[in-house]
Amino acid sequence: MKIDLTETTASKINKALVEGRRAVGTPAVGMVLTLVIVTDEENAYDALKAANNASREHPSRTLVVIKRVSRSPRNRAKARLDAEVRVGADAGTGETVILRLYGEAINHAQSVVLPLLLPDAPVVVWWAVNSPLDPAKDPLGALAQRRVTDAYTAEQPIAELTKRADTYTPGDTDLAWTRTTPWRSMLAAALDQMPCTVTSAEVEGEELNPSGELLAMWLAGRLNVPVKRSLSAGPGLTAVRMETSGGPIVLDRPDGALATLSMRGQPDRAVALKRRETAELLAEELRRLDPDDTYAAALKFGVDRLTGPTAEPAAAADSSEPAESAATGAAPAKPAAAKKPAAKKAAAK
Repeated sequence: MKIDLTETTASKINKALVEGRRAVGTPAVGMVLTLVIVTDEENAYDALKAANNASREHPSRTLVVIKRVSRSPRNRAKARLDAEVRVGADAGTGETVILRLYGEAINHAQSVVLPLLLPDAPVVVWWAVNSPLDPAKDPLGALAQRRVTDAYTAEQPIAELTKRADTYTPGDTDLAWTRTTPWRSMLAAALDQMPCTVTSAEVEGEELNPSGELLAMWLAGRLNVPVKRSLSAGPGLTAVRMETSGGPIVLDRPDGALATLSMRGQPDRAVALKRRETAELLAEELRRLDPDDTYAAALKFGVDRLTGPTAEPAAAADSSEPAESAATGAAPAKPAAAKKPAAKKAAAK
């Protein structure tokens, strides 16, 4: 069910939501969070499609904020709010409100969104494009417990990571980091099976791919070894190679779908490592709303401390902390198993 509202207000939108729920026979509100999507008209369809697919796992009230600039100079200063309310089958498993802001309303988007938030429910803001330099200080970001950006959509993705490190606030995260989760899980599992000492590593991927930079920074920071960033034709990340005391460990994905894990003394194994859709990435980020400390540590390690074509050569990190879990980013990390004494102590316990 769709309800179009022109030159409306937040109270009228709330009233339309109640009427829509009654019309489709679901008067109760079963949403677990409010997802605010900030995008433009061009990318609104794809962003909303991803949010609807993610809502099957996380039923939510989705508020899509589209800031429109009128072509007529006479109407640019006139504040106006148009809305499209969707409930039932047209809104996934939750509710959707598409907000189009004009004129002075563009500068006060938080005032429009605030009355539409679900009471006593967490708020997540996702900038599908045009992320602010400091998400936590953005008026909409200040309303949220979790702020999701995507450095991949920036004009200069690598420079964007540096800005993210400078302005990082607990609760910030980026879909470029989420794309590395299967890689981190696989590499951690490989080191679990082969206790050894890692001496160096190399991350291969497309040029200006922020996921490759973040994965390289994570490896360098947690393993305390030099990591080289090399380029390939893609798609995305294509390979990670680690030189260890027990022989090389290579995770190679040339086609963006199927990867091969090679380790000395073991047969090569084919592993599913396909590139994931935006809906899957968003659903993963909505599973946990607490700060991602592993992302923060990787981000603050610094792109300029990597070696390779996208960064200046530098010495390895000085940290002696144990590595953290690649999959969850919360538990003590699997890559720490690369050190034999630590692995033996863990086995003894």
